[in-house]
Amino acid sequence: MRLCRVLLACAALACAQAADAAPSATKGKEVYQRAGCYECHNYQGQGGVGPRLAPKPLPFEALKSYVRNANGNMPPYVPAVLSEKDLADIYAYLQAIPPGPSPESIPAIKNLKK
Repeated sequence: MRLCRVLLACAALACAQAADAAPSATKGKEVYQRAGCYECHNYQGQGGVGPRLAPKPLPFEALKSYVRNANGNMPPYVPAVLSEKDLADIYAYLQAIPPGPSPESIPAIKNLKK
């Protein structure tokens, strides 16, 4: 019986750790703002001085490679500055940003075509 309790406790701990390891869009938004990503990519990743990041971000590995090895106007973000977990959370945030409305669904734009 005691062995069962120990195994259940270990399983519960493993599940909790796995849940903590899952990327979080909420945390990603916080990290995105804290790291200053919004300064060039705007608050919803829609682009500005820097390119558009969302909706439909680059594949994670491509984004990670660019963030780690940037050599243009963007400084590289080494793991000591932006951890792997932070990057995964930012990516979850970018993936969670919904696309904007289609131009045809915006009355002001629709009326311009008449």
